[in-house]
Amino acid sequence: MSNKPILVRFRLSLMMFLQYAVWGAWFPLAARYLSASVENGGLGFSSQQIGMILGLAGSIGAVSAPFIAGQIADRYFSTERVLAFLILVGGLVKWYTAIQTTYKSWLLLSILYSVLYMPTLALSNSITFSHLTDRDRDFPKIRVWGTIGWIVASWVFAMFWLQKQLGWQWMPPFLVGPEVEGVTRRLADALAFAGILSIIYAGFCLFLPNTPPKKNATEKLAFKKAFALLQKPNFAVLVLASLIVSVIHQIYFLQAGPFLSHIGLKDSQIGPATTIGQFAEILTMAFLGYFIKRLGFRRVITIGTFAYFARYVVFGMTNLPIWLIVISQAFHGFCYAFFFAAAFIYVDKVADEDVRHSAQTVFGIIILGGGPVLSGFLSGALKNIYTPEGGDFNFSQFWYTLAIIGLVATIFFVYFFRPEAEHNSTEA
Repeated sequence: MSNKPILVRFRLSLMMFLQYAVWGAWFPLAARYLSASVENGGLGFSSQQIGMILGLAGSIGAVSAPFIAGQIADRYFSTERVLAFLILVGGLVKWYTAIQTTYKSWLLLSILYSVLYMPTLALSNSITFSHLTDRDRDFPKIRVWGTIGWIVASWVFAMFWLQKQLGWQWMPPFLVGPEVEGVTRRLADALAFAGILSIIYAGFCLFLPNTPPKKNATEKLAFKKAFALLQKPNFAVLVLASLIVSVIHQIYFLQAGPFLSHIGLKDSQIGPATTIGQFAEILTMAFLGYFIKRLGFRRVITIGTFAYFARYVVFGMTNLPIWLIVISQAFHGFCYAFFFAAAFIYVDKVADEDVRHSAQTVFGIIILGGGPVLSGFLSGALKNIYTPEGGDFNFSQFWYTLAIIGLVATIFFVYFFRPEAEHNSTEA
């Protein structure tokens, strides 16, 4: 038996590992670093400013860049070459951002970075789909390595750069020790770490399986045909549900760091603590293909949507023990795998072959473009509402509000998403 399929899957798995290690190295810590006071080593940015940096900047990148990068990957250049270029330049930008201290520089560089990085999420998915014979079965097995990459990057940075004299404990990251002096200031180095990983990843991209452009396309613009998918009722319902969910999904990353610090976690514990969700994601991703075949897309995505409601209900119970709130992040596994990963598989299933890259990118615009920009405004508005004059921010009411939004998204999807005749075997 030829070893070629095994080698291809190995390269695709390592690609996913690096793709999400780059993201996981810095993203869980960003909000905490940006919000911490200057006296404590942070930048002292306001909630509105952080929302612009992590929300609006990401939206601009997700909305604008795919029209260039996705189109090029579909029509003109091999996808792995486009991926290598975007990752390399993005890594250099992220390295430079690590030494910036002003809001203006952070905002501009964050916009530039998102223009470069956001398209790579869809491109890495497209490369994977192009080299799998059974997407429903094999994609989750490849994608799970992205989750592992996120965990490893989060742990390695926290353990070896934010702590000293490591010892064992029963909760993640298992190896812990006293924080180094100036630990909050050191959070900025996570961006430089992401830059180094990006350079390594860009070099590896050149060894990925060749994924040439579809030169036999029947339309001038792939995006025109990709956007035509919105005429399919189920696709339109999925897009609307995804927009709602992506708003509350992004707010988690805006507020999880400050929230975990508020309930008593140290700065060096925040990144590793959030990886509880990634551990759960590994398990759910490993069995996602089985559940899609057994339950169908409708039931699987419904479970994923409802998981957002459950997670935020637990977060709202701020009087619970810290360890229980940390463990409750396991809901993230169902949130991400059963909603977003399953949705990407569904998009690939309903899109024609010559526009699959662009279809993935169009869907990415919704969840990585529209959602984050709305999340920044909603997060800021809710913080103003739930912060009484002269008082402290009420995290409990904040999370309960997000839970209600998650429940609304669940009901909407269950009611309007219906199996289509040509996919009854997998959508029922």
